[in-house]
Amino acid sequence: MDLALLRTFVTVHRAGSFTRAAALLGLSQPAVTGQIRTLEKQLGRPLFLRQARGVTPTTIGDELAHRAAPHLDALVEIAETGLDEESGVRTLHLAGPPEFVSLRALPALTPLISQGLALRASFGNAEETLEGLAAGHHDLAIATARPRGGLLTATPLCDEEHVLVASPRWAARLGPGVLRAGHVVLEQLPVVEVHESLPFVSRYWSAVFDSRPAAAGAVIAPDLRAVLEAAASGAGLAVLPRYLCEEDLQRGRVVALLDPPVPPLRTYFLVVRTGTLALPPIARAHEWLLRAAVDW
Repeated sequence: MDLALLRTFVTVHRAGSFTRAAALLGLSQPAVTGQIRTLEKQLGRPLFLRQARGVTPTTIGDELAHRAAPHLDALVEIAETGLDEESGVRTLHLAGPPEFVSLRALPALTPLISQGLALRASFGNAEETLEGLAAGHHDLAIATARPRGGLLTATPLCDEEHVLVASPRWAARLGPGVLRAGHVVLEQLPVVEVHESLPFVSRYWSAVFDSRPAAAGAVIAPDLRAVLEAAASGAGLAVLPRYLCEEDLQRGRVVALLDPPVPPLRTYFLVVRTGTLALPPIARAHEWLLRAAVDW
């Protein structure tokens, strides 16, 4: 059996679509369709049920994918890493939010370097990260959205609490009585955010006030560490993950403006291409991060 046909089959099985698989493989959709038909003819059994949107594997298709995918992934790893076993070094390509990868993931994985693992990190939002993982640009991704379909497999990693903060100067001007008046007063403050759409503030407002913020961004910086520094210097209020601002809260550089009974949370997911946890470098890093997350 042609290994190229099996590779195309596994990609279609994971992507759930001939069109998506064609994009991942760099082939035309007719070429992918033709290869699947050839494989089905060789096996004498249908592997997919064609639907209006994508395809669904038959039981035979699921069985073949389960048996073939780990071996194909292992062959891909051999092709990518080479056959030189003397150094024992394997490279893991990790992607995710810049702040979380820098402050959480990379420090947690550094002990694996002494065991022969090399790390390469890249940053991006959830959509960019998951697209890059699906396309094979990364081995392991950390994302704040659970991917859909069977191409990627996600495991909850940890939850982060969001905190509404500002500098002590702003907190003193507001006072506790004013803060209890709610979000209308808070919207009179300038806002520091990572994007013009105010994703963190909007999520906080929705969870705590059941409304959308009316404020506009005073400072926009696409890195939460920059947002923290701007808020601490008095630029305005910001919504930040507690792990990022906890030390500054303890030092008094920023002040938590509210203490809601149920603080807003966001879940981080550890994501791999389905089947690649059979590869030792990815499996080790995956296990190591899950173990580290218990203490986060």
